[in-house]
Amino acid sequence: MKQNLHYLIIGVAIIAAAWLLGRAYTYKYRSQDTIVVTGLGETEFSSDLIVWSGQITFETYDVSAGYTQLEKNKDQVLKFVKSHGLDSDDIVFKFVNVEKLYTSRYSDNGNYIGQYFAGYRLSQEFLIESSEVDKVEAVSREISSLIAQGITIDAYSPDYYYTKLEDVKLSLIERASADAKARAEKIAENAGTALGKVASARMGVFQITGANSNEEFSAGGSFNTSSRHKKARITMRVEYRVK
Repeated sequence: MKQNLHYLIIGVAIIAAAWLLGRAYTYKYRSQDTIVVTGLGETEFSSDLIVWSGQITFETYDVSAGYTQLEKNKDQVLKFVKSHGLDSDDIVFKFVNVEKLYTSRYSDNGNYIGQYFAGYRLSQEFLIESSEVDKVEAVSREISSLIAQGITIDAYSPDYYYTKLEDVKLSLIERASADAKARAEKIAENAGTALGKVASARMGVFQITGANSNEEFSAGGSFNTSSRHKKARITMRVEYRVK
């Protein structure tokens, strides 16, 4: 009796092991019964918004006279901006900053002996944000001509943006998804099978670089603002089941 029970236990163990082995094989087969592809969506576009900034400065020993002169310089900048077809409302001037200036003093033998007051520096930043990209670009390139009139100006490079970026992103997702599907269909065709439903999909990071540039992509996504003409790209990693 004990021997029969022993054989029974061994038989049940063999059956259970065979069942588990079969399940494992089936799971392995099914887990590989998919096609994983990466689709790419790319497009180029031109910025429709420009942001440009700079500042005017004036140095003096008399703060009151400095304010008066800075106001005159401000009027010259406004006149210059308007001469390029922009409105005075397009440029925003910030508050006037006043900074005390000091010069180091040294003895005849080169030892430092302190500082002495050297006047004031008055500065006022300005900002232009406009959809008139060509006009603002012209102003940013030619603003240095005011230096010949005795106006000290520090101007920065413009930043370029696109106000319909969300539309671009949605379009690229559609393109990348279509590209992924085309790749998967080709693989399935070559394998003699048919493409089934999507098992999973994951979107890559949104990259914006300068058009015709060799900028590197960033793991967190690139967002170029220095180039007027840009290229956007996005990837889609899609897993398809096969029939």
